[in-house]
Amino acid sequence: MNAVTEKPFSGSPGNLAAQRGLLRFITAGSVDDGKSTLIGRLLFDSKGIFADQLDAISRARHKRTVGDTVDLSLLTDGLEAEREQGITIDVAYRYFATPRRKFIIADTPGHEQYTRNMVTGASTADAVVILIDASKVKLGDDGSVELLIQTKRHSTIAHLLQIEHVIVAVNKMDLVGYDQSVYERIVGAYRSFAIQLGLKDIHPIPMSALAGDNVVTPGANMPWHRGPTMIDLLESLPVHDEAHNKPLRFPVQLVARHNGHEANDFRGYMGRIEAGVVRRGDKLAVQPGSQTATVKDIVTLDGSLDMAVAGQSVTLLLEEHLDISRGDMLSSADRPATLQKTVSADVCWLSEEPLDLRRKYWLKHTTRQVAARVARIDSLLDINTQERRPAESLRLNGIARLTLNVQQPLATDSYSEIRSTGSFILIDEVTHQTVAAGMIRAE
Repeated sequence: MNAVTEKPFSGSPGNLAAQRGLLRFITAGSVDDGKSTLIGRLLFDSKGIFADQLDAISRARHKRTVGDTVDLSLLTDGLEAEREQGITIDVAYRYFATPRRKFIIADTPGHEQYTRNMVTGASTADAVVILIDASKVKLGDDGSVELLIQTKRHSTIAHLLQIEHVIVAVNKMDLVGYDQSVYERIVGAYRSFAIQLGLKDIHPIPMSALAGDNVVTPGANMPWHRGPTMIDLLESLPVHDEAHNKPLRFPVQLVARHNGHEANDFRGYMGRIEAGVVRRGDKLAVQPGSQTATVKDIVTLDGSLDMAVAGQSVTLLLEEHLDISRGDMLSSADRPATLQKTVSADVCWLSEEPLDLRRKYWLKHTTRQVAARVARIDSLLDINTQERRPAESLRLNGIARLTLNVQQPLATDSYSEIRSTGSFILIDEVTHQTVAAGMIRAE
């Protein structure tokens, strides 16, 4: 699963702690729920855009607003096809900051055919904003409320990816006359679905992204809402990085050497610490083999460190001379990863070509890539009822529990324990296209 490319961190753990004010969040929902407009409004009202950007979108030929009103959705819908059709296709990342926090926003598509892009944006998110168009929700005379299928699908993906915070933004309240009863019925229906799904931290907000109500400022149209605005809520959400409290996981990306002809040649193992803490003198397990090693030094661009934590990119030097290469995992000797050649996982299928049990795929897990076959489809998840049922096929945007056999053992953890070592992607060995994203589950 792809993520925003970040500058590798080097320096002291204290500097890393100072960066934890950063919040990554995505917007999700159905088509034309106002995701791009909401982000545009957040950027505009928080003074997060430059004057030349504002001037450019004011003169845009694909503007969908009337008169001199600025079409704020164009701040994220940057592709020509997006502007022509008035939809989001690609994942657009935007960065902005307030005096209290820094943010990375991923604007993801609402169309069902682009659900795979939503999975990409959600894979590193701390929070998700599920937008619901209040004017599109079907409200029955008998009190029933029918949520749109994409609202349910994106909420399901957020649950599978274990996104901690869910903000339910009931948008376009201006189109229903800012009716409190409409808002409360929609929120009630979503809470019922969230309980069924297993989502826990739910924060509903009534708003109008176009008018700016309850985005950055409260506005005068919904005095009955006593809760925070969108930006107040985003600034206050706690972000807990549990990776620091987990056992060490260090996938080797590259073996660094100065000059192989010298007897005292430098030999270091480069990579990013995905979980845990490493210190000089620590005993490590080299996986998937059965060897052990001792940390001699921890090297960064700023010099040697006594310790390093999850999130840092470092080079480890070992006391022993061992056969270690890219794709191997250096783990805590007392709590190593689980070696598996048969993997059970929840998978979101991202390809227009359905799953073929006869074909071989490449499975990419951390820095390791191995040949794999899908042994069977254990169950298919019904988005509407959240029930699992038997299935013979898996098609685009389907979510299923699969059993996979891999050619070489993988050093894994369940996704619920460590995200980075509990996730993988499947790649078509012929087209080299990513066809699925998977979350490893404990047997």
